[in-house]
Amino acid sequence: MARANAKPVPVSAAAPKKKAPAPAPTIENRRARFEYEWLEQFEAGIVLTGTEIKSIRTGQISIAEAYARIRDGELWLLSMRIPPYKEGSFSNVDPDRPRKLLVHRKEIDRLSGRVSEKGLTLIPVRLYFKRGLVKISIALARGKKMWDKRRDEKDRDVARELARATRT
Repeated sequence: MARANAKPVPVSAAAPKKKAPAPAPTIENRRARFEYEWLEQFEAGIVLTGTEIKSIRTGQISIAEAYARIRDGELWLLSMRIPPYKEGSFSNVDPDRPRKLLVHRKEIDRLSGRVSEKGLTLIPVRLYFKRGLVKISIALARGKKMWDKRRDEKDRDVARELARATRT
């Protein structure tokens, strides 16, 4: 039963405000665009331990030297460095260990055929969070020659000059 002399409480004062969650980091492999020509790109899940997730959330991860290989019908990410979590003790694992990527069987079969072609490789492009899970964007790529890199740099410079000329 409500009391007759009770004052109504404003809705905003009744519920305490929740703190917004910290933005999840997105790690980009910026050298990949310069060093490789991307033919196609796909998304994969990654198998990690609890302390590795916490370490990734701090944003101190390196995917610049990483690459993916298909071994025994499974896709593995090699040379990705996740530094040990500071507050983790015995539960920390090797920072450079191979990590399994979660991809559909059909995609693995298709990629194994494509990677066997001369000059093609799988490289990580971006690591990000999607609905609380860590995802990694993998590109099927071909290494660029030096003259390809020079031509791309020249094209970027021309585009930049055109943009400057149209702005003024």
